[in-house]
Amino acid sequence: MDEFELISTFVSQFDVAPPPRGPGDDCAVLPKQGPSCVTTDALVEGVHFTRRAFSMDDVGHKALAVNLSDLAAMGARPAWFTVALGLPDWVTARHVNAMSAGMARLARLHGVELIGGNVTRASQLSLTLTLSGALDGPPLLRSGARPGDALYLSGPVGDAATGLSILSTNPSARSPLVDAQRRPVPHVAFGRFARSRCSAAIDVSDGLAQDLGHLCRASGVGADLDSSALPMSPALLDRAGSRKAAQACVLSGGEDYVLLVAVRDPPAFERALTRSGFEAWRVGTLRKGSGVNLDGVRLTGRLGFMHR
Repeated sequence: MDEFELISTFVSQFDVAPPPRGPGDDCAVLPKQGPSCVTTDALVEGVHFTRRAFSMDDVGHKALAVNLSDLAAMGARPAWFTVALGLPDWVTARHVNAMSAGMARLARLHGVELIGGNVTRASQLSLTLTLSGALDGPPLLRSGARPGDALYLSGPVGDAATGLSILSTNPSARSPLVDAQRRPVPHVAFGRFARSRCSAAIDVSDGLAQDLGHLCRASGVGADLDSSALPMSPALLDRAGSRKAAQACVLSGGEDYVLLVAVRDPPAFERALTRSGFEAWRVGTLRKGSGVNLDGVRLTGRLGFMHR
């Protein structure tokens, strides 16, 4: 494929608007809109996935999912995205079709529109996405929490890290834990629910303890976590054998892409959860001071994934 055949192959999977809103000109032209959030994240072969353990469909899905999770943490409604592809020589039309198919299915599910991108030759496969989300009110920030706020998680943690461990020795493995690593589910709807009901939020991408530390520093607070309250999936508990054995993955594993939120009025929040059909688990409380404690003991050392 030449460059233009490749672009046509990739774009064919999506429901795109004609130029100038959709791909085809030097820039996409978008109507003026209200406040929005913009995020950029990349998926790089050898860093975030391997060809032995991930299908190209998985790669396309995950590249969009991790960016959607950032929008979810702000309470934003996904609007549009661009894709910059770095493609090595081994990539064929079949690979491009599979990548775009995985991405397009998730894009349709969340109503997010492909408006353009770029393609270049590269030594390893990479996908860099920029997403924009519309705000229907003030965004959720990391800096809005206060001492006394309760902490909730929108889903179990530790599955994706355990799935990655499984794939490291068995790249063809199939299980719910592996699915959590290959095809994470961004909690976009929960983020929009939380936007007007929570004081702060962050997505759990680099590890619960580390990401909670980011929220604490931004808000100028400390946190107390209760290990007995941390949500763990049946699949994780079955593989680990006990909550204690699973705890390291739960605290520092990362890539779960659930939301961690701070809540000022827990009873009202829980009533709203029940009315809206969402689930969340209360896992701790924010306090004056700094740092993250687990069962009263300060967590120290490497608390999650470091990109450098």
